[in-house]
Amino acid sequence: MSTNQRLAEQLSEIAKLLEVTGANSFRANANSRAARAIEDMTEDIATYADDREALLEIDGIGAKIADKIIEFIKTGKIEEREQLLREVPAGVLEVLRTPGVGPKTARALWQGKGVESIADLKRIIDDGSILEVPRMGKKTVENIKKALEFAEASGGRTPLGVAAPLAVEFAERMQKVKGVERVGVAGSLRRGRDTIGDIDILVATKDGETAGEAFRSMPEVMQVLAAGATKSSVRVSLEGPIKAETRGKSDEETKAPPAVATMQVDLRVVAPESFGAALLYFTGSKEHNIRLRERALKRELTLNEYGLFPLDDEKSPPQSRGVKPVAAATEEEIYEKLELPWIPPELREDRGEMDLTPEDPPALITLEDIRAELHAHTTASDGAMSIEELARAAKELGFHTIAVTDHSKSQTIANGLSKDRLLKHIDAIREADETVKGIRILAGSEVDILADGKLDYDDATLEKLDIVVASPHWALKQDPKAATERLLRAVRHPLVHILGHATGRLVGRREGLAPDIGAIAEAAAECGTALEINAHWMRLDLRDIHVRTALEAGATIAINCDVHGMGDFDNLRYGVTTGRRGWLTADRCVNSWSAKKLHGWLKSKRESASTA
Repeated sequence: MSTNQRLAEQLSEIAKLLEVTGANSFRANANSRAARAIEDMTEDIATYADDREALLEIDGIGAKIADKIIEFIKTGKIEEREQLLREVPAGVLEVLRTPGVGPKTARALWQGKGVESIADLKRIIDDGSILEVPRMGKKTVENIKKALEFAEASGGRTPLGVAAPLAVEFAERMQKVKGVERVGVAGSLRRGRDTIGDIDILVATKDGETAGEAFRSMPEVMQVLAAGATKSSVRVSLEGPIKAETRGKSDEETKAPPAVATMQVDLRVVAPESFGAALLYFTGSKEHNIRLRERALKRELTLNEYGLFPLDDEKSPPQSRGVKPVAAATEEEIYEKLELPWIPPELREDRGEMDLTPEDPPALITLEDIRAELHAHTTASDGAMSIEELARAAKELGFHTIAVTDHSKSQTIANGLSKDRLLKHIDAIREADETVKGIRILAGSEVDILADGKLDYDDATLEKLDIVVASPHWALKQDPKAATERLLRAVRHPLVHILGHATGRLVGRREGLAPDIGAIAEAAAECGTALEINAHWMRLDLRDIHVRTALEAGATIAINCDVHGMGDFDNLRYGVTTGRRGWLTADRCVNSWSAKKLHGWLKSKRESASTA
């Protein structure tokens, strides 16, 4: 685990422990905000050990937090956390993570019933003594019990690529239900996060009973958790979606996804006239919504899931008093009233999107912008398609270019090509390029970056290729400094066009490398090397925050599907979503360039290498 991640976890724990002890909420919020800021950083926080003033310039870090950061960097711990852990048993934190158990409840369970672990919580649920805790009714206890059962069954968050197809299926079915006027997918899935807690489906209808019954009757439903006219919750099986999304994968590391067998899907029924406000509210993020509400208050308005209303002195909700909203039906009109452009869901993370203006709306990359795939494998290594089959599939998708980049020799597990096999493979690619009309087929290779930064083929061999994607596959536990030097060497190599999946992470299963992405991005910008978003939903590497860092440094981005079989082209949507979360525009993505511009860039790298 990187220094940033360990520090963010400790600050987050401090926030939770402060809440449990009943401390001032401002202190807890300050630690939470700092944890999130550090999670979003791409540079190693350890570099700030002797620069407190620079820490204070980071949004979300105040004087007291800066002192804690320096303390952690120098000692590996934060004394405030150690003190809190002496006051609060560590297991209480685990209890606090249970849905339905907030800080006050966790405190009451701990101090009133001695609950210091999940096992303790289960015990008092089973013997019924939990009902003796203040404000703990039978319905609340049943919800907590179901949440514990669900956590055991789900094993964690669900990858975007597993959750998204299921959400689309639910939404499409709900759209066909009689009386349903509009349907939307909300939550972290709509924002495109790489992992999803649960799926949120919104429907606009005046017949909530019919909509709820149809939702609860879906074939994937294993258990109904809640049933009502305005909200229903179900637990669904993911066995089918997991099998469908991983079928045909030949990479040993990605054959099986994280162990997630079920997940929760929630249906919320809203009035058609307030659908936009509800969609905005339930999409989140929490931080984005807070900023929107603050902006509304400054304009003497109040915003909730029912609409944007005039602000008055009444304490009861405006919709309950029949107050007419200023805007509610669509997100666009709410943003307009708040003097903002419509902000794409992927940007709603309170990372600068509130500074956008109606005159300068974001023009993020779209799926339709992508015109080339520059990282694909054939039967020559571990792919399922021949060169011609791959090319015809790419042509059918409207691409003007497909790069054949089979694995290099060190990837023995993936049938990597020896030098002699590669040279014959290049001839086969050239022949296919002559045979398949209407698309350019490039001869390339996904070349392993060895642990010391050397490439898997010699320069004379690399010069024969049209494109080189250099990727790390081994030694993925290197310390950050060594990892950075390793990747920098590849990025600066004059024959490398693209740095592939820079960290080698697998979502929810493997952390991968933790290099200094800022330094790598600066070198990539200087050398004209593109940094890849590997679009496979189990990689999504670069991460969204890495993309933002790369763009700020002036680097270009590649979005590639790492195609091994026909179905892998479908992963493009996840790569584009990750790019959008990093504020990527089409002009900064090499896959969206025209054939002339793309091929000119590829050749220019070769020309600069020959004169170096």
